[in-house]
Amino acid sequence: MPAKSPSARVPAQVEDLREKLRHHEHLYYVLDAPEISDAEYDLLMQELKELERAHPELITPDSPTQRVGGKPKEGFPKLRHSRPMLSLDNAYNETELRDWDRRVRELTTKDGIEYVCELKLDGLSLALWYRDLQLEKGITRGDGSLGEDVTTNVRTIRSIPLSISAAAVKKSHLPKDFEVRGEVVMPFSSFARMNDEREQQGLARFANPRNAAAGTIRTLEPNIVAQRRLDYFAYFALSPEGTDLFDTHSEALSALSAAGLKVNPNHKVAKSIDEVWNFINQWEARRDKLAYEIDGIVIKVNSVRLQRELGFTGKAPRWAIAYKYAARAGETQIEDILIQVGRTGKLTPVAALKSVPIGGTMVSRATLHNQDEIDRLGVKIGDWVTVERGGDVIPKVVRVLDDKAHPRGTRIFKMPARCPECGGHIVRTEGEVDYRCVNAACPAKLRENILHFASRSVMNIEGMGESLVNQLADKRLVTNVADIFELTEEKLLSLDRMGKKSAQNVLREIEAAKKLPLERVIFGLGIRMVGERTAEFLAEHFGSIDSLMDASEEELQLVNEVGPRIAASIKEFFEEPGNRKLIERLRSAGLTFKGEVKKRGTQLAGKTFVITGTLPTYSRDEAKRLIEDAGGRVSGSVSKKTDFVLAGSDAGSKLDKANELKINVIDEAELLKVLGK
Repeated sequence: MPAKSPSARVPAQVEDLREKLRHHEHLYYVLDAPEISDAEYDLLMQELKELERAHPELITPDSPTQRVGGKPKEGFPKLRHSRPMLSLDNAYNETELRDWDRRVRELTTKDGIEYVCELKLDGLSLALWYRDLQLEKGITRGDGSLGEDVTTNVRTIRSIPLSISAAAVKKSHLPKDFEVRGEVVMPFSSFARMNDEREQQGLARFANPRNAAAGTIRTLEPNIVAQRRLDYFAYFALSPEGTDLFDTHSEALSALSAAGLKVNPNHKVAKSIDEVWNFINQWEARRDKLAYEIDGIVIKVNSVRLQRELGFTGKAPRWAIAYKYAARAGETQIEDILIQVGRTGKLTPVAALKSVPIGGTMVSRATLHNQDEIDRLGVKIGDWVTVERGGDVIPKVVRVLDDKAHPRGTRIFKMPARCPECGGHIVRTEGEVDYRCVNAACPAKLRENILHFASRSVMNIEGMGESLVNQLADKRLVTNVADIFELTEEKLLSLDRMGKKSAQNVLREIEAAKKLPLERVIFGLGIRMVGERTAEFLAEHFGSIDSLMDASEEELQLVNEVGPRIAASIKEFFEEPGNRKLIERLRSAGLTFKGEVKKRGTQLAGKTFVITGTLPTYSRDEAKRLIEDAGGRVSGSVSKKTDFVLAGSDAGSKLDKANELKINVIDEAELLKVLGK
């Protein structure tokens, strides 16, 4: 039998890679039991991308490469739910819970009711429609009857399968067309990382994971949704018409899990209300150990036949209730106010408290957020205060007590002039609430600075991940990013799980980093509000690190996209003596400190553009670069200050607004004509 030609083997290669990637995504994002490293996963993904790029006719909607779409949506159309997504009635104590159980038994005339207890996830409800085993739609709860079609964003959530295999459907006994209902949550780790990134960019922090998840799922840029690492737990299986597919709720949970969807493992079938109450108490004590926020327990009648018999009130099912945990708060006295320095240099005042039990945990520290919050609350050292453990888990001071039983404190707190960790300068940018240490070598910022410096988009030092960086920092082998270039094979071999070959690979990567261009070095310094694109503009404008360091705020503002706040941040960074010393050490290490000054065109100088729709030749990023290279600026939203809207096919609300404001609308051909291309 003749051997298959290379082109004949490609479809099989592609499908094999897809199955491997789906398998490893399920292990990692659903079962939390990865078998391969992130690097190995990335290699498989890259191999599949290259094959699909060479053979675009083989691309399918459920391919792992198609999670993030190429263009953001202009808005979210409304869709009607197959059956209403109703809210639940609440119980706040044992008496109210037992009253609900009594009503259920009276209405069904049954004594032994079987319940299913599930964690009440603090996220947002989301319906998924699968048609012919493919994910077709993702719809928010909305008003319960009409939700928003957020499918493009939903596809980026890795714990949601883009397709269900025939074997999984057979195992689960689900039909080829079905609906899943569940909850989108933002894990605490994703929440902390996102807030840190927003802080670096000078943006407001989200208050809690639920608000962050809700805001993220309605973001118009799927790439942003993908970066925020949302998670999804399924808890209902319905037919496309909205009817139940199984006789019991517990069977539905098992079927969803068998089909490859992520079902929260912390649920239980309870034979009585006493078992329900035990479950509630167990999880109130254990909730702090979870990777996501819960605010109670949902209890459902297990039998679907009994659910139908019980029916609904005007707004909620009679067969389910949410037991809400009480707000976790306590009263105690502030003994001192300490300063905590975060990885971005932000100084956070922290109240040192007389230990107080809150939610099963002894609390001795609580955040005061910033000086403005201290002033707003009127907090003094010695005050008695109410401390609460809210949705963000970190205890916080919410109120000062002022009565005969709680005399006021007398010591007023003010922010220090020098960093308590390193003695570096403390600055507060006008218009912002936070005080920051601007010393890049501050020990409090060390680990994250090194990880940022070594990351792929910066100095691209492969192998310098979290595990290695933690060891380097703990053993004081690296105390700032310049120390990376003084690492030796001997130093690396002193670390745990570091072999000779691995050490040599890391050193080779470090040496290669020295050849990267100036903009990478600028980005790697970790100057607040200076991202990858701004670093590129700075390198092109000044041409050397020395010219950049010596630039005035006025000169800095001549750079594209650099306004007063970014200019002030750059100036503050280079005025810190510790940062100047760091620059000199990096210079001695041989990094690239010079580049080519690039004069941008002036055809579009002073003009602001908004890009919408799909262009015939260029991607949005490519069109943005063309405009910026000609001296123009690209904005994300249309306003009276917009000069031109560059519109392609499928343009949406931005085009409508441009027409409403009578703003010039041009197409790609007109733009190229102006640019002489």
